[in-house]
Amino acid sequence: MANRLINELSPYLLQHAHNPVDWYAWGDEPFEVARRENKPVLVSIGYAACHWCHVMEHESFENEEVAAYMNANFINIKVDREEHPDVDHFYMDAVQAISGSGGWPLNVFVTPHRTPFYGGTYYPPRPMYNRLSWPQLLERINALWKEQKTEIDAQGQQMLQYLRQISQLAAATADSWTDEQSRQAAEALLLHADKENGGFGRAPKFPGSMNISYLLEHNYYTGDDAALKHALLSLDCMINGGIYDQLGGGFARYSTDDKWLAPHFEKMLYDNALIILSLCDAYLLTKQEGYRRAITETISFVERELKEPTGGYYSALDADSEGVEGKFYTWTWEEWQAAMGNNPVLERYFGIQKEGNWEHTNILHVSVNVETIAAETGLEPGQITAAIVAAKQRLFDLRAQRIRPQTDDKSLLSWNALMNLALTKASVALEHTAYEERAVQHMYWMLDKFAAADTLCHTWKQGAARISANLDDYAYLIQALLQLASASGKNEWLATADKYAQTVLDEFGHEEGNMFYYTSVRQKDIPVRKVDVYDGATPSANAVMAHNLLLLGLSMDKPALYEQGGYMLRQMSGNVLRYPSSFGYWALLLQRYAKGLKTVVSVGAEAAEQQNIMRKELLPQAFFITSQKEISELPALKNKYIAGAAAVYVCTDTYCMPPVSLAQQAIELISSK
Repeated sequence: MANRLINELSPYLLQHAHNPVDWYAWGDEPFEVARRENKPVLVSIGYAACHWCHVMEHESFENEEVAAYMNANFINIKVDREEHPDVDHFYMDAVQAISGSGGWPLNVFVTPHRTPFYGGTYYPPRPMYNRLSWPQLLERINALWKEQKTEIDAQGQQMLQYLRQISQLAAATADSWTDEQSRQAAEALLLHADKENGGFGRAPKFPGSMNISYLLEHNYYTGDDAALKHALLSLDCMINGGIYDQLGGGFARYSTDDKWLAPHFEKMLYDNALIILSLCDAYLLTKQEGYRRAITETISFVERELKEPTGGYYSALDADSEGVEGKFYTWTWEEWQAAMGNNPVLERYFGIQKEGNWEHTNILHVSVNVETIAAETGLEPGQITAAIVAAKQRLFDLRAQRIRPQTDDKSLLSWNALMNLALTKASVALEHTAYEERAVQHMYWMLDKFAAADTLCHTWKQGAARISANLDDYAYLIQALLQLASASGKNEWLATADKYAQTVLDEFGHEEGNMFYYTSVRQKDIPVRKVDVYDGATPSANAVMAHNLLLLGLSMDKPALYEQGGYMLRQMSGNVLRYPSSFGYWALLLQRYAKGLKTVVSVGAEAAEQQNIMRKELLPQAFFITSQKEISELPALKNKYIAGAAAVYVCTDTYCMPPVSLAQQAIELISSK
């Protein structure tokens, strides 16, 4: 029999709709019931592509006896973290304070007033891994609730006080960011670099896209070979590893080992968008064909497997199929033999082993390069490459006949905006007009589907826009609008970006500083509004808003916005220098800010052509604006210009330099402080 989740749209909640647990979705009703019945509340948070969420569901939430105990003693709420990232952030902070770590599934015990007092992540059905079993934990929490309610209430208030404290704003740093600090941040990142396998730190290893982009830009500014070498090594190792789908393109969320061989097979829209951005930087710097190929293959994956029929993108693909993690992507020796026969060259290239290279099966990866195989076999490299291409197509076609992983078929504004950024940047880096056209179509889709009354919504599915947009939804959308304006020369996108920035200033601004809350002032369903400044799997929304304010200040001639963006950067500079790996996007902006952000305005068709030449270079501190006829088309900017013929103008936040006619002249002005 189905529970009340059967009426939800979230694929994750629908996965739990037939559990014997009497689940509620997030809302006011379960907390009202909990107050009326004087019961503790379990808030269980996960997402559709989460492997360990599936494991705990099967072991505990599908167990009739366990479910009966939960239903008798708790009010149980199931939350999709992707639908309610604000709820996830709040309770994740609490669990990390309680246990020192976090993750999903996230299981938090809270009072009927939504205050957390205990929590953790995955709990096994029997005692193991040095932790209580789920039934043992339920019994202990139930006993505490009945016997020590006063202590629970006091502990909850202490937790709320702590959560409010960690959301306080830091004092602004007096000194501006310097070139020396940029160097120190790069060195700090490289201290944690895996010099052999790429990436940062030990397993599990996440892509670290923002840090890779920081190192690439640091090389552009300084010529630091170590920064470039490690950024490219990281990208190369991922492209050659099992974290990258060698047949269909696209990157999994993270690797469970140091060598990027064994991914956690779920594929998320945001990861692929962010890696595309880093790959575009690498391609602009090096013009290496491998990066172009990875960009196009990853975009093809997103278009093929995450495309929503009306024009947007779905959230994710599951890690599991047929109840087995990675089954869709891996090949047993027997499956390989049936597909490819006895082929030592291809086995060598893809790292195929009879006993398997991972849990008795094989994850395809680039074990050795074509040149090495050519030297070993005497075959021509072109002959080997042709065989690899043919093998990939055959294996891809065979794999398509398998049962596919489930698609999380909701669309999120924030993640769609990141993908829009990726399309726009790829259109510029690869000079691919079809990507720009797709970005424009997709932007119109977002502005249409996520709009509701006088606000934006966070999620959309089956014609319904739901749940109020958060700061990252607005911040990423504004950034996507700005970059689309810069790439396309269509300045109407600037006005739209400016409109949504005003909404952020009105509804998300902190009362005591220049940062922004994660949730709107309209939202009342969590006890503490959080100011989040760290990068997670996606960039800090406050960092992206600082970027937005800087660009809007420059392009719309609004000095107050530029100053606020600069203040936000200065406020964060001390933290960034101490922990650059946690503040990669802030570090990117500070490095650009130190070098001098510029608007590059072309007036007239000939100047626009020179501007197109400039786009082929990595110029991180440049924001391009195009006026096809004359300066009067840009009334917000004309007061900053030095009068001149149709030409290219390079402008700071306060003035424009004398116009130039050639791209190289403009590049020299962009590079000057």
